[in-house]
Amino acid sequence: MPETPPTLLVMAGKRDGTLDPLAARAGVSHKAVVPIGGKPLIGHVLATLEEAWPDAPILVSIHEPAVIAEVEEVKRLEAAGRLELVPAEAGIVESVEAAAERARFPLLITTGDNVLTTPEAVRALHRTGIDRDADAVIGLARKEDIQAAHMEGQKGFYEFKDMAISNCNLFWLRDRKAFAAAEAFREGGQFFKNRDRIRKAFGIWNLIRFKLKLDTVEGAMARMSQRFGVKIVPHMFKDGSLAVDVDNERTYRVTEELLEKRRREAAEA
Repeated sequence: MPETPPTLLVMAGKRDGTLDPLAARAGVSHKAVVPIGGKPLIGHVLATLEEAWPDAPILVSIHEPAVIAEVEEVKRLEAAGRLELVPAEAGIVESVEAAAERARFPLLITTGDNVLTTPEAVRALHRTGIDRDADAVIGLARKEDIQAAHMEGQKGFYEFKDMAISNCNLFWLRDRKAFAAAEAFREGGQFFKNRDRIRKAFGIWNLIRFKLKLDTVEGAMARMSQRFGVKIVPHMFKDGSLAVDVDNERTYRVTEELLEKRRREAAEA
């Protein structure tokens, strides 16, 4: 029997409901429609998801759905009956929960600025969730792989006993039980820069272990799993460019360079 593809959820709402600086510079109301490489940010993301599975349903969570209604990929996927626009809620977790009410699980989540993700990456994340019998999977990349892709791709990394990592804005949830792991992020914002949020979510001892780099990545995920009562596993991508999303002027420029590099390599292949 063919494997059932996940529902694909793209988070494209405004952070804290405010206008993003990149959107302001481009003269648009949402970062999702900032142009790069010949199309809106979200157009790249949707084209990737469209290619990953020929029949997977796609949801886009956005505060003002009309903003992306004329994006080519949105019109094409809506016409094919594959895409639904869902109004975003006030917070990240609330938006995911609202969209999930319309989803068939498992649910694979990414963001509307994750331009450099690939069909191979999202399929690999889904495969890891199935093969490891996980409740949740987090896509990660090592510092050295990210810097090999571009030295300015990331400025900050999470340090563990065995490696330094960054996330790739790719997440997979088996079912609604897995939402327990998302409770930590209900307040949104820059979670790992707020010590009180980390302590509240993971507990003081786990915070100490994180700060002292006492755990490997797998060990830290096991501790998170125990605390939240769901099995959380990492998927480590070798392609470090997957950890670069369009978050500011620097990463916009980096993404432009990496997109052009991919185009050249594809033309030469």
